[in-house]
Amino acid sequence: MSGVLCILLGMTPPLPVRLHLMITFMMALAGTFAGASLGLALSSGRILAVVGAVAGGLGAGIWALLSRRQVVGFFQELLRPVREISRLRDEKAEAHTGNVVAGLYMYQAARFPLAQGGVSAAECEARRTVAYQLSAYEGLPRQVQVAAAAALEAIDQGKDAETAAEAMSELRVTVYEHRGGL
Repeated sequence: MSGVLCILLGMTPPLPVRLHLMITFMMALAGTFAGASLGLALSSGRILAVVGAVAGGLGAGIWALLSRRQVVGFFQELLRPVREISRLRDEKAEAHTGNVVAGLYMYQAARFPLAQGGVSAAECEARRTVAYQLSAYEGLPRQVQVAAAAALEAIDQGKDAETAAEAMSELRVTVYEHRGGL
């Protein structure tokens, strides 16, 4: 009954409940049709056909109500791997956003070293390559990709450490918001 109540209140019931409602509707329709057909086949009168249709529809409806828990449980178990894959994909993307932030901080530290000549050109180029590879990952959320691109652009210009720090701060805030922090 909760699925019907959800629909009447304008809410969308969970997928297993919707599947049960569809199966219930189809079973009641098939029971009604089978009862009417059997009633017409046994007698040429319409009264037995109507009685058969009502009996078939009620029988299928009662079966659906009594088997609701088993049917919904079956579909929940059937959909569990899909939910698990989705959860793992979200966790992987969240972990990768942290890697992007760390990689960009490493590149920023190489681009704006504390001591003059503290980082070689080869090391700076290697960190730049890693930062770009991490930022180009397709599993990243779009907002994080855009913020990472802005931070990379600010760091690549290499003129002002403050501008790069502001862009990195924006990236940090974007990652924090994506994780549901605000």
